[in-house]
Amino acid sequence: MSNLTHIPAEEIIKKINTFLVEEFEVDESKITPGGKLKEVLELDSLDYIDLVVVIESNFAFKVKPEDFADIQTFQDFYNYIISRVNNSKAVA
Repeated sequence: MSNLTHIPAEEIIKKINTFLVEEFEVDESKITPGGKLKEVLELDSLDYIDLVVVIESNFAFKVKPEDFADIQTFQDFYNYIISRVNNSKAVA
């Protein structure tokens, strides 16, 4: 017997946008699926560490630095977190 829960993408995206606005003090209107994550959030190497910490504390999975290699846009970022959240539930 398993109690797998699939978290809707919209719910995950809303949570992501909320912590991005709070942690990186960015205007939510600038967060669009096609927007460039690094440019909009003005991320430097230390900010990436903060971003990893925020992801891990909000979504309870470990982030590897190489996971960010293919993440360019907010949509890439959403897809990455959505797949990790829902796949980690499947193996739990």
